[in-house]
Amino acid sequence: MFNLLLTIHIFTGAICLISGLFAMFSKKKKGKHSRAGEIYHGCYIIVFGTAVGMSILHWEKSQYLFYIALFSYGLALLGYAAGKKKWKNWLSSHIGGMLGSYIGIVTATLVVNVHKIPLLNEFPVLLFWFLPTIIGTPLIFMVGRKYSHTKKISRSLHQ
Repeated sequence: MFNLLLTIHIFTGAICLISGLFAMFSKKKKGKHSRAGEIYHGCYIIVFGTAVGMSILHWEKSQYLFYIALFSYGLALLGYAAGKKKWKNWLSSHIGGMLGSYIGIVTATLVVNVHKIPLLNEFPVLLFWFLPTIIGTPLIFMVGRKYSHTKKISRSLHQ
């Protein structure tokens, strides 16, 4: 059972990493951005479910996976719901949630695999727990600032 969950987890995690990049770098309007975001969120649900399942099956070794999955998917859900419901200040929640969840999936990918990557495996693993957040958090603020004063983006996402 664990190996099946792991295979599904790796496959959908890779799709999240790719579709997340497409969503980030595509024009912020219905079309590529929305489709990539839907794929990202749909696969993130599966990544979350498989991570929870694997962490329960191997709790002693993988309990950290449960907490990363819970926190990261919480951010993805916040970002997704904000984009769908368009509540007050929804754009900040959408950007913060989606990019925050992307930081989470990058962190998990690095932490689990860094020991297999030449050169990177020379650094302490603890560095890779924090590096994506150190790099990603200022980017969230920069992107948020870029779009916070732009009514055009808000209108194009409503169409």
